[in-house]
Amino acid sequence: MKWLKYFLTTLLILFLISCAPSGHEQTSDKSIPDTNPLTEQEKAEGWILLFDGDTLKGWRGLGLSDIPEGHWTIEQGCIKKIPSGDVPLQPDGQPLQGGDIITRETFTDFELTFEWKISRAGNSGIKYNVSEEMSVSHPPETAALGFEYQILDDENHPDAKIGENRTVAALYDITAPEGKSLKPVGEFNTGRIVFKGNHGEHWLNGKKVLEYNLGTPEMKELLKKSKYASIKGFADKQSGHIVLQDHTDAVWFRNIKIRKIK
Repeated sequence: MKWLKYFLTTLLILFLISCAPSGHEQTSDKSIPDTNPLTEQEKAEGWILLFDGDTLKGWRGLGLSDIPEGHWTIEQGCIKKIPSGDVPLQPDGQPLQGGDIITRETFTDFELTFEWKISRAGNSGIKYNVSEEMSVSHPPETAALGFEYQILDDENHPDAKIGENRTVAALYDITAPEGKSLKPVGEFNTGRIVFKGNHGEHWLNGKKVLEYNLGTPEMKELLKKSKYASIKGFADKQSGHIVLQDHTDAVWFRNIKIRKIK
């Protein structure tokens, strides 16, 4: 009977081995990046996620109750703007109408961090201090009016040739960044915006590249030279939405976090 006991034991061992996950299977989950994380320390510091990595909960279209259909999607833990040329057509052959998407919540004094990458020759941005009422009262109604952290392919998009105040990390059309270090198109960069009182800062990949103060003679002069000069109240401090821009081109955003500053 010893041989039978040995035989059964051997069969059991072989069965357990065959059912155990292979080394590849055991490590496959670890190879999936943990996008949009929030550490315990960040939670303690008051950071909150504006994007959960899976849904567009907390966002809607400018002037809309929901997301513009066919223009925004979730892709591998990112919010992606679908290129307007790839947007589905309506029954009459016209493309679905797009537009910027905004946070349902508004923010006054805050620190915002985010990761982004742009498509070749692409153009986009993150806007803040945005009044929805002001935005929809000026054409086009789908584009938000507010301060914009410029996101661009500096090498291949013509906007960069117009002026340094239209390049990556600029306060768009107002003031230019300095001393920035930019990663190649297709790679993720890290942006940061600090907006407290009348003071604003733009950061790129861990380095502060510009700062400004609302109401100063210098800022007033810059605004007079900008495309926003005729828009009454544009530079007034307010409780505003955070906005992801629809500028027709593909762009990806992830790890969008905000901390309210008291």
